[in-house]
Amino acid sequence: MKHLKESGCNMSINNKNNNERLDIKPPLWVLLELTHKCPLECSYCYNQLDFVNTKDAMSKDDWFRVMDESRELGAVQLGISGGEPLLNKDIVDIVQRANDLKFYTNLITSGVGAPKGIVKKLKDAGLKTVQLGIQSHDENTMTLITNNKNSYKEKMVFAKEVKDAGLQLIVNTCITRQNIHQVGDIIEFAQSLDADYLEIANIQYYGWALKNINALLPSQEQLNEAKAKVNEYRQKDDAMKVFLVVPDYFAERPKACMNGWGSTFLTINPDGVALPCNTANTLPLDFPNVKENSIKEVWYESKAFNYFRGDSWMKEPCRTCDERDKDFGGCRCQAFALTGEMNAADPVCSKSPDHAVVTQKIQDSITYSDQKIFYRNRKNSISFSEVR
Repeated sequence: MKHLKESGCNMSINNKNNNERLDIKPPLWVLLELTHKCPLECSYCYNQLDFVNTKDAMSKDDWFRVMDESRELGAVQLGISGGEPLLNKDIVDIVQRANDLKFYTNLITSGVGAPKGIVKKLKDAGLKTVQLGIQSHDENTMTLITNNKNSYKEKMVFAKEVKDAGLQLIVNTCITRQNIHQVGDIIEFAQSLDADYLEIANIQYYGWALKNINALLPSQEQLNEAKAKVNEYRQKDDAMKVFLVVPDYFAERPKACMNGWGSTFLTINPDGVALPCNTANTLPLDFPNVKENSIKEVWYESKAFNYFRGDSWMKEPCRTCDERDKDFGGCRCQAFALTGEMNAADPVCSKSPDHAVVTQKIQDSITYSDQKIFYRNRKNSISFSEVR
């Protein structure tokens, strides 16, 4: 990509993929995936099936350079995730550097396997918010979902430490068939933890979740009941805000994934590979590595980041659809996972010629609901890597 023309923090580029003239704004949100190691084995994890092949290749100085260049470009929010980011020995220094750069910092964690005293150290380093994954109010259900018998106890200790430190606590609950019937209890449980926010998110079905979809996808009836519980709670005069993310499969139109490809969000994997969304490396594109490219080069010049910008890449029915500026054709990863064609319309859209693939997935999840669960662990990852 050449012929870059700067205009403040934005750049106007001529996209060679489609000959469009695009005004590209800088990324606002940067996510550092410090490691893909994790003490939990959640069957819906968004890490790629072959995560075992992703090495922790980024040094502390590499992460520092990513933050420096991202902030200079205009990014304002920094997420720190994984895997389990608390397993990275440099996490306190990384948070401190982010704070020095005036990033708003957000730790996304399981709270399991946390080093002693780490919460206070992170608070002192400038951490602002903790998003803690809590799968259930019930210990047995949490053990079933995480495949870790210590997860419940350790999460409870960690949540208390977060609140005692005066940090904002956001409880994230990923919803599947295994816990959707508990939504009302989960809301009350989050309240008891003094959470500032609760996000109840129906999972996206790619990667491990797609592998386990028959065991995880809830029914439309279950979804309606969960919505009713959330709406009932929202009628109460309570300080805790509850957000509900509905599953794509039961919608008429796809979500505007990541607010549009390469428009807002930048992820850096543990090996240095840069992605415009968490699962983009499932696509047959050559993504740049920050160990070899600057953030500016990654964001503005790389072919992969420019590939789905604009709308000239779209096929019908998206190309002439009057809603293409609302949903941007939907999720590229989902389109590729379900159709084998990354330029296709997201099949969750009722206008898609491949929409029957989604309705069949829903039917299969009823017919084959007793499917064995493949937990997200090293053994299974190696197995799937060999198959691929």
